[in-house]
Amino acid sequence: MYGFRPSSRFKTQFKKLSNVDKALTRDVIERLLSGENLEPKHNDHALKGEFKDFRECHIKPDLLLIYQKDERVLVLVCIAIGSHSSLFG
Repeated sequence: MYGFRPSSRFKTQFKKLSNVDKALTRDVIERLLSGENLEPKHNDHALKGEFKDFRECHIKPDLLLIYQKDERVLVLVCIAIGSHSSLFG
């Protein structure tokens, strides 16, 4: 089981989500915290470029979660959540 460390950016973005999107996001985060693999519909994948140490998964088709698992200390770090255009321009 991983610990959870949300960034301040993530916390701000999460507060703006609808209740339905918050519930979907919590479900995905709980799966990640327990070490489960996400279903293929979440399209979990490694990122490149400035986010090369992070992963991204789809909560919904245009609601993305950027996160990192630190295996050394078993911490899940969530850095951002939002639409593709709001996260990557």
